[in-house]
Amino acid sequence: MVISKEQILDAYRFRHACKEFDPGRRIPEDDFSFILETARLSPSSYGFEPWKFVVLQNPEIREKLKAHTWGAQKTLPTASHFVLLFARTKQELLPESDYIQSIMKDVQQLPPEAAENKGRVYRKFLESDFKLLDREGATDDWAGKQTYIALGNMMTAAALIGIDSCPIEGFEQDPINRILREEGINDGESFHLVCMLAFGYRVREPRPKTRREMSEIVEWK
Repeated sequence: MVISKEQILDAYRFRHACKEFDPGRRIPEDDFSFILETARLSPSSYGFEPWKFVVLQNPEIREKLKAHTWGAQKTLPTASHFVLLFARTKQELLPESDYIQSIMKDVQQLPPEAAENKGRVYRKFLESDFKLLDREGATDDWAGKQTYIALGNMMTAAALIGIDSCPIEGFEQDPINRILREEGINDGESFHLVCMLAFGYRVREPRPKTRREMSEIVEWK
């Protein structure tokens, strides 16, 4: 089935950063599985999928996070589903790492010679094309950018089926990371927290969407 352009634009008009959800409404399991599948199918640089998604439904842990997440004071208690988005750390993304080697061999199923060639091209990208290895935190930031592709796809997919969402960066990193370590969610070695994403159903209609005109953001040369 082909979705019309107007249906897609309607979903973008429907989507907004929903700051409070109806706590009495739960997203059906098959709908949320669909949203997660759009994250899994999202594109990533070299197809290396440098992400992990933790669906946090435990109310006690949500309450602990709430104390240090000023951008989710109403969404954490009311969201039907609350997702923590993680990106892999630098050592996980080096060409010789167990993770990258496994992706090429077991997931992408590349023959040894093709994997070796891809690893060589990838190393050049890291070392000289983008110089990610020269700058502190650059590889982590790059992995985070990949994860934001999945973030956007999840929000759009949710909007297409009438589900609201809210991306959240308003949190204090140090105490949040401490809580995640204490709760056994993330030890900080292989992954770092990029952002949070809440899903549910709105309790009130948002104000009209505001955006600059197309002529202000697009140039044709």
